[in-house]
Amino acid sequence: MTTFDKREEGFEKRFAHDEELKFKATSRRNRMLGQWAAEKLGLAGAEADAYAREVVLAAVEGPGVFAKLRKDFDAKGVAQSDHQINRHMDELLAKAIEQLKAAG
Repeated sequence: MTTFDKREEGFEKRFAHDEELKFKATSRRNRMLGQWAAEKLGLAGAEADAYAREVVLAAVEGPGVFAKLRKDFDAKGVAQSDHQINRHMDELLAKAIEQLKAAG
């Protein structure tokens, strides 16, 4: 294996690692965001947990997290602007990244 091949392999491993961390952080953020939104929607306990799972799934299978929250907030008359939702999404992503870094 040449130096170039080793370097390329290192970059590929780093890219895969970074993508895995990005996925984990985003999933964690979406779960926390679902809990936050559930509280705003007046949900608690098992209902809040189920809603948080729906938010995580919306990122993968559905319209996307923001679209789900916007639709659900509008349907329930929850006063949250697009800016507030996006800001909270950013804050929770930063928190999720910190948690993952602290975990190891």
